[in-house]
Amino acid sequence: MINSQLRASSSLHESVREEILKRITNGTYLPSVPIPSTAMLSEEFGVSPITIKRALRDLQALGVLTAVAGKGTFVKEQRQFLIDLDAGMFSWEKASIRLFSVTREKITDPTMRLFKPPGGSMLCVRKIISFGDKVPAVYDSTYLSSDVDGEIIDEFGERLVTDALSRHAIRIRSVSHLIDAAPAAGEAAEVFAIPNGYPMLRRLYKFTTSKPGVTVFGVLQSPFDRLAYTLNVQSDRKNPALKK
Repeated sequence: MINSQLRASSSLHESVREEILKRITNGTYLPSVPIPSTAMLSEEFGVSPITIKRALRDLQALGVLTAVAGKGTFVKEQRQFLIDLDAGMFSWEKASIRLFSVTREKITDPTMRLFKPPGGSMLCVRKIISFGDKVPAVYDSTYLSSDVDGEIIDEFGERLVTDALSRHAIRIRSVSHLIDAAPAAGEAAEVFAIPNGYPMLRRLYKFTTSKPGVTVFGVLQSPFDRLAYTLNVQSDRKNPALKK
């Protein structure tokens, strides 16, 4: 019991939070194993389970801890990948791709209505994209015409959809992006081993191509603290419309 070590100048849950954070910083608690349970921490610190839960909730809100249903509470791995939206859409170096599923289904996400997708079923290719350490960084759901050539579909498990299309002389002509936030749910939560409701960063997209009838829709999802996007726009100082 270490109740006597808790600072009297702070509330109990703040002192517990600081001690747990110190253990995370010095490597006592590692991302690969769950931290001690609420009951164990309650006994160790000599405080109530409610106090422990308040401290853990604070650390989860700060993005330091994550709770995984049925497995426990883990130190959040602090990785963030920066993706440049100007860099050829998906030309990510050192990315590895694992095919998750290929189905035929309708686009049901209401946010996608901005892009005016077709109302019928489309080919949906879901993939998990990782980088050098194989930790999942992005969950990608891509929708496109269900009558795409089978030879192209066979390549979706090995490469990004835009790369597969370009190998068959189908070029991307225009790109639309929408970046928003949404709570994790279903398959995305399972892929990243995070609880339902965990904040996710999403990039919804629409690509028109050089082949009539082939338009690509999709959404990239990643935990909010794992992925960030950059966008650089050159200003034209000669354009009067840009002058004040």
